[in-house]
Amino acid sequence: MHVRHRGAFAYVEGELADDERVKLMRLRYTGAVGRWGLALYYASSDRYEDSLLPTGSPTGTPADALDCACRLHLAAADI
Repeated sequence: MHVRHRGAFAYVEGELADDERVKLMRLRYTGAVGRWGLALYYASSDRYEDSLLPTGSPTGTPADALDCACRLHLAAADI
């Protein structure tokens, strides 16, 4: 996993076995340590789109956001 920061955002990429990097998500700092906004990356449009967590909340912990992003990206890879 690779994380880079810019302002209030953290960009998260996963690294595959062949060293290819895959964009997963963007986290937005909300001012509360345990509450981050989630935007999933969509390769088809080459952009991040604000998303809700499976709980329906627009914010959550970074771990919740990573679990959500990985589930979605891995499920899409299985199709």
